Amino acid sequence: MSKMSPPETISKEGTHAMHTPPVVQAREWEAAREQLLVKEKALTHARDALAAERRRMPWVEVEKDYVFEGPNGPVSLLDLFQGRRQLIVYRAFFEPGVHGWPEHACIGCSLGADQVSHLSHLNARDTTLVYASRASQADIARLKARMGWERIPWYTITDSFDVDHGVDQWHGHNAFFRDGDRVFRTYFINNRGDEAMGTVWSYLDLTALGRQEAWEDLPEGYPKSRPYKWWNWHDSYVPDTAPDPKWVQVSDVGEAAFRKREG
Repeated sequence: MSKMSPPETISKEGTHAMHTPPVVQAREWEAAREQLLVKEKALTHARDALAAERRRMPWVEVEKDYVFEGPNGPVSLLDLFQGRRQLIVYRAFFEPGVHGWPEHACIGCSLGADQVSHLSHLNARDTTLVYASRASQADIARLKARMGWERIPWYTITDSFDVDHGVDQWHGHNAFFRDGDRVFRTYFINNRGDEAMGTVWSYLDLTALGRQEAWEDLPEGYPKSRPYKWWNWHDSYVPDTAPDPKWVQVSDVGEAAFRKREG
């Protein structure tokens, strides 16, 4: 084993010195990575187990008739689903009194909006994501155009929805499930929980149905399909169609090679 170099000290004029980790040979670096990887995999498995527990949380029925203002006029909470079974509503602070008004939304909420992945992948899992604020639709349209957020459906809160769902004073994501005309609140996150949101996976793990993949610990009767196979280019999803056979073949080969390497 080669001798480990002492910690490096990196400094830059006008800043504090950085006392960095030691510099080692590639073999020692890989050994250190493998050691940490054990903990990273344990964290991933713990996160999967927590998502499975979340899917078994009790639901509460939403009994109020909430009204939002959309680009084409008033809409209900049921309308926000856009015909899908699942809905995630993020309460974004963009309104008079918020820092940045009227040019910008809240800095934190804006950072979150910048992280939102292409919504077609989420929609392919029967899930809709929307943002909601108390600003008018004219102000919201102006903000979306300025910041490049045109793909995010964004509604105006007109009643007590934010108060009733814990987002009148702070941001947060509420998850809902639709059974016909009945709507249920299934989960809620805020504070640092919002930091991880933005990817398809973080949103799906928040929902009652999860990622809907065969490997998950899902309650009896929940929808599920093989992982990877339902993926598509964001402009190529067609509802209720079988996976692209060529992609099934390619992904099968890639998955087999990965499993072999993992041993």
